[in-house]
Amino acid sequence: MKIKSFLSFVFVFFVVGYASAQDDLLSQLDAVKSDKKEIETAAFKALQICNMQSTKLPVKGEFYVLISHRFGDLAKGLDNFFGLDQAYTKIGGIYGVTNWFSLGASRQTHGKIYELTAKYKFANQEAEGFPVTIVGYNTMDINSELKKNDLTPGLKFNNRLAYTTQLLVSRKFSDSFSFELAPIYVHKNLYDGILDQKDLLLLGSGARYKLSKRLSVNLEYAARLNLPEGFTSPYHNPLSAGLDIETGGHVFQLIFSNSQPMNDVTLFSNTEGRWDGKKQLYFGFNMYRVF
Repeated sequence: MKIKSFLSFVFVFFVVGYASAQDDLLSQLDAVKSDKKEIETAAFKALQICNMQSTKLPVKGEFYVLISHRFGDLAKGLDNFFGLDQAYTKIGGIYGVTNWFSLGASRQTHGKIYELTAKYKFANQEAEGFPVTIVGYNTMDINSELKKNDLTPGLKFNNRLAYTTQLLVSRKFSDSFSFELAPIYVHKNLYDGILDQKDLLLLGSGARYKLSKRLSVNLEYAARLNLPEGFTSPYHNPLSAGLDIETGGHVFQLIFSNSQPMNDVTLFSNTEGRWDGKKQLYFGFNMYRVF
């Protein structure tokens, strides 16, 4: 689908959803009253849709412990025991500084990357009023695996850094269905000028459909928009599907994705897998525990 057609579809999607919003009992139960305005909550139950961020933030004083795991390539079958022989792990924490602002830090085995994050809310969706929730999200990666060698004799600390800036816009259309759009900008201080880009623009989208009180299915996709004309990229647009399982104090997410790395820079710019079964498909999980 062409980008213009996709954007037109999304615009109509939001307008129709806004015009047909209903004030039924379930939406009232999911709303929080603030200054006599009913604010829609729980568009997404987890801080992530699958790999991408959702518009959910911790409340003030909440601390989330995050453990994420991605097994190796499922397509190799018994050669790596369906991914068990190769795996990436990410461990981190997110703290709600206020009800609208949170900070996070994590470390993962891919690239020995440390990722620092900031998430902040601009606006809430209202039951009768503003139609969407708007959240900003920024990440900074520090690649601690890079070493000075014959190929990088002048390596500096600044070369280890990479960034993303994201604008997350979501709408809860009903008690069961939520949708999100996310313009995304990726910048790298060190990059491969042949296979990679210094700056990359993407348009991400994600959806959640509630199956029961404690189960929902999620889907997300991000399309790269500014690839040079005639450039054949070895990388692919990230596509992930998942299942959310709510169990008391934490949300457990089962994920299938064509990206094994879990940091946003690599996810959006260097996804190597495909969903056609011919190349890298990965299974894993995200687990959040709230304190």
